[in-house]
Amino acid sequence: MDDINQKHPAPESKDEPAAIPVEKTFPAMKQLRRRKRANGEDRSLSCDQCGKTFTHRWSLKTHQVVHTGFKAFNCDQCEKSFTQKGHLRRHYMIHVGGKSFVCDQCGKSFTDRDHLERHQGIHSEVKPFTCDQCGNSFTEIDRLKRHQLIHSGEKPFSCDLCGKSFTQIGNLKVHQLIHSGDKPLTCDQCGKAFAYVSNLKRHQLIHSGAKPFSCEQCGKSFTHIAALKSHQLIHSGTKQFVCGDCGKAYIEIESLKSHQLTHSGVKSFVCGHCGKSFIHKTNLLRHQKTHKVSSSEKSGRPMGHY
Repeated sequence: MDDINQKHPAPESKDEPAAIPVEKTFPAMKQLRRRKRANGEDRSLSCDQCGKTFTHRWSLKTHQVVHTGFKAFNCDQCEKSFTQKGHLRRHYMIHVGGKSFVCDQCGKSFTDRDHLERHQGIHSEVKPFTCDQCGNSFTEIDRLKRHQLIHSGEKPFSCDLCGKSFTQIGNLKVHQLIHSGDKPLTCDQCGKAFAYVSNLKRHQLIHSGAKPFSCEQCGKSFTHIAALKSHQLIHSGTKQFVCGDCGKAYIEIESLKSHQLTHSGVKSFVCGHCGKSFIHKTNLLRHQKTHKVSSSEKSGRPMGHY
């Protein structure tokens, strides 16, 4: 009886493999999933807003919150809010000063491993995803898909204020700053604010004194390429700015604008001594020299301060 009641392990079936410890299977599964993601496989779930693909339904749902604009996760340090909890955690590292993931190539540090691995693709120059239209290569398949919208002409992201559409959501967000009037980027030298990082960088050249754009004709250098192109018209003699009232043409647009004031008749430059007004500032300055003595001079103030 004792032998009958005693529990014996069931004989292993030859058809079924022996159980593998969980700790041994999970790393292999993780590597497989990572490899599939790298090869662009197993991406059956797509976002109907931007076309980004995901391997899990929960990942797709988490991502779709970005398009709603709803920001449920608030930072208790600076009141900034985020659409996803992961974004809040990454942002919070700014306050605690923790960037523990460091690139061994350039020393740049990151708050999480994902950003570090994405950055390291720059150094490895491994770009396995190539555009069949232009040959441009990318480190991730999602970046390739976003790029390919340029060739297709598809512009799925539209501004709800003016209707202008864009191929990428990042370009739309930059555009929307025009309507909002927000200028989040500030020059640390003079405090001037800008909506776009390109405008800020162009402005900062003024403070640095750098003039990288030189004229081949006379050697004169400029801070911005637009200023160089405008200058080069002097050498070519091209007068592309034409007055619509009289047909007179000018090399520079500033000269045209100054000329157009004569047609408007507006005299916005007023003499503080006698009240006489002028269309151009140069005429006002020339007129002010006729006033030999003024009350402002007697009081010890320089002429022209009213």
